[in-house]
Amino acid sequence: MKRVLFLVGLISLANIAALSKAQGARLKDIASIRGVRENQLIGYGLVVGLKGTGDSASEFTGKSFARMIEKLGIKLDQASLQSKNVAAVIITAKLPAFAKAGNPLDVTVSSIGDAASLVGGTLLQSPLRAGNDEIFAVAQGSISITGDGATVHTTSGRIPNGAMIERDIQGDFSNKKMYRMTLHNPDFTTAARSVLTINKELGGLYASAKDAGTIDIITPSAFENRGVELMATVEAIEINPDQRARVLINEKTGTIVIGEKVKISKVGISHGSLTLTVADDKPKKKGGVDEKITVLDTGASVGDLVQALNKLGVSPKDLISILQSVKAAGALHGELETM
Repeated sequence: MKRVLFLVGLISLANIAALSKAQGARLKDIASIRGVRENQLIGYGLVVGLKGTGDSASEFTGKSFARMIEKLGIKLDQASLQSKNVAAVIITAKLPAFAKAGNPLDVTVSSIGDAASLVGGTLLQSPLRAGNDEIFAVAQGSISITGDGATVHTTSGRIPNGAMIERDIQGDFSNKKMYRMTLHNPDFTTAARSVLTINKELGGLYASAKDAGTIDIITPSAFENRGVELMATVEAIEINPDQRARVLINEKTGTIVIGEKVKISKVGISHGSLTLTVADDKPKKKGGVDEKITVLDTGASVGDLVQALNKLGVSPKDLISILQSVKAAGALHGELETM
């Protein structure tokens, strides 16, 4: 009989006063510093050197090719520039935080016409713009595509270190008087714990929570003009993040992921020839006949329920249906989410 795979969180929670001793996640893994993020870049360009696999008769490819040739000092009629060795592409890249002029970037090149393949092509010099339409990098180079087209799309490829950053990302980080951190999963308890632990580490009331997902940190005098050291200290602090009582169900694979706080109230379950009860007292057998009866104590978790149902031979499909019914009856205390 196929069994359902289930995962139960086993992290024990301590009270707020003892959180500094608990081993949890680093702040850098559960929160990010406001303003320290990647920026998306996009550009348009031409790929040349294709072996007859480029755009067939695309008007914008021909115009772009003609304009590029004119910039090189050669004037030709657009009609004479039709070639299947050229393809129009969109170029995308991610500009990291604190990027500096001269640093390289990996870029992705994707065909936008009817080119059959970009294998063997070379991207011509193309500017990459941010959302504010300012140019931050220039891309050029040979496109790398792995595969023969049967298993990999050959109309898209990458150019490792194919772009060069042209300007610095401005920002006076180390001299800031206040830093703001945002939790990846906003939660009031996690925010309160973070504030208490940060203040204990810094030795004063420097951190405060603005809401469930925002923590402001005032720069202590000991870290004045040393923002990098301050945030390195704060990011290394370990926090025991709280989590909602939640059960995630993947009906395709029969996988159930269970949070540690999900509990079951008193409830009786009858499914075919089996009976399962969550109660204080064990029920008596009827007429001395053995039945598939399992009893769980009041306060049992969903993990206990899943284990008991597995022992009774419940199929993954039936188990998911039972959990959904228990939730509908109001006996499952937590969120039930189906993937």
